[in-house]
Amino acid sequence: MVPELQTERLLLRALREEDLSAFAEFIADATATRFVGGPGNRQNAWRRMAMFVGHWTLRGYGPWALEEKATGRWVGYTGLWNPEGWPEPELMWGLAVGSQGRGYATEGARRIRDYAYRELGWTTLTSNINPANERSQGVARRLGAVRERDIMIGEHPVGVYRHPGPNSINA
Repeated sequence: MVPELQTERLLLRALREEDLSAFAEFIADATATRFVGGPGNRQNAWRRMAMFVGHWTLRGYGPWALEEKATGRWVGYTGLWNPEGWPEPELMWGLAVGSQGRGYATEGARRIRDYAYRELGWTTLTSNINPANERSQGVARRLGAVRERDIMIGEHPVGVYRHPGPNSINA
C-alpha cells in the first residue's frame, strides 16, 4: 500500500515492525522529540508507529520511513500528514539524532513533495513548525517554503510554512 520511493541516498518505504528499536530510540530522545510530542518509552514508540501506519489506511497517504541506502539504517521519517482537526495536509519530517545535519530531511521531503504533486495531484502543501524549531525552519526554507502565518494546533503555537506549488518548482 505504501509505495517505495528513492532518492540518491535514501529509500523511502513503509514503516516495519523491525524499525521499532530504532524508532523507540528516537522517541526516547528528548532532543529529537522536543517538537513532535516529546519523549516516550518503547510502548509509546510502538503506538506512534501504529498511528503512522494507520494514517495510510484512513487517508491513503502518510509517513514513510527513511532508510539510508548505504547502510540499511533507519534514519528518520518524512511524509504527508493530515490527522483529524489538522488545518490542511502537511509535509512533515523527523530525524534520528545521529542522522541530523546531513540533508536527509530536505532530500526525503523534496521527494515526498514531488510525489504529492505528481502522483496525487495536490497543488499545495504546508509544514507546521514550532517557532523555536530552527532546524526544521531551515529545512522548510531549503525546500522553498515561506512562513505564511502563525496558528495554534491544540495548545501548541506553530508557524505555517507554505511550499511552492507544482508549477513553481523544479521537483
